[in-house]
Amino acid sequence: MGSLKVTLCAGAALAAALAPIAPIASAAHAVDGGGVSVSPSAPAPGSDVRLRVADCTEKTAVVGSAAFVSDVKLSLSASDGVLVGAGTVRSTVTAGAYTVRVRCGDEAREGTLTVGQHRHPGAHASPVAPVDAGGGGTARLAAADTRDEARPEPPGTAHTVTGLVLAGIAAVAVALRGVRSRSRGTD
Repeated sequence: MGSLKVTLCAGAALAAALAPIAPIASAAHAVDGGGVSVSPSAPAPGSDVRLRVADCTEKTAVVGSAAFVSDVKLSLSASDGVLVGAGTVRSTVTAGAYTVRVRCGDEAREGTLTVGQHRHPGAHASPVAPVDAGGGGTARLAAADTRDEARPEPPGTAHTVTGLVLAGIAAVAVALRGVRSRSRGTD
């Protein structure tokens, strides 16, 4: 089996192995009707949300709701062809259901966004005294005993998976470039 076939097969196997992970990492919860997705599904007042609109023939769209600070502009995602954007839920909005309107070309879609309760942090919403920021990355080294030098942590699972994904993408890119250069050379 040639190196090109091995590279393509390895890239396909890696993509298939990681496919079940992708929906978990980018899970979005649909607003009822209209193909509009909001993540998180029940945002608290003042929180940021990610919006996605599928099946829109336009390259941009605008989402409006009384729950948002301002209209949210969506643009076409290069990776999956879905319109995406980010907005902020007004901090003064009360919990409940709000209408969400999307204008996609000549088509208007409407759905409902459910805003959750205000989050009640501990005793204070913000620090009431200066924060001890430490010395950054060097504090650990300065505090370490010279006999027991600080040793960095080895890469974890997330680093390993990220490295494998990047290596697979690089291998596929190199293979595709080789195929293109060969096909140009035979013309």
